[in-house]
Amino acid sequence: MSLTKIKSVAELTAIAESGRKIVFTNGCFDLLHVGHVRYLQAARALGEALLVAVNGDASVRALKGPSRPVNTETERAEVLAALECVDFVTIFHSERVTSLVRAIRPPIYVKGGDYSIESLNPEELSALREIGAAIHILPLVPGKSTTATIGKMAPSAKG
Repeated sequence: MSLTKIKSVAELTAIAESGRKIVFTNGCFDLLHVGHVRYLQAARALGEALLVAVNGDASVRALKGPSRPVNTETERAEVLAALECVDFVTIFHSERVTSLVRAIRPPIYVKGGDYSIESLNPEELSALREIGAAIHILPLVPGKSTTATIGKMAPSAKG
């Protein structure tokens, strides 16, 4: 059952300490689309297990605006956990993933191509460098984003 993939920080810390080559990524993952799936598959291929940290609802609102998220944090976590390429999921409630990075200490950190090393949050980047994580920026799937999907739906939404 995919819900067994949803873990607490304490559980993830123990998993990370087991020596597995953990690939870590984070994001809102509000409306899962093919860009997300391809990104997550590529991220998983970089290590032995993929951990996805999902922004909690309040942090999504702070980052994306009052109309987001479309789906709740628990729903988003469950959908991600159902993917074969995702080994573990956790929900974090701050806008930044810094404390989670420091707690779990993943050897590999991945972000999508809408980021660059230079555009990563300085606090997060500092934490990643402190722990010696390899940072990978994976390419985006052109035209595939949650914002684009919402934009396509809005004019024709009839309920």
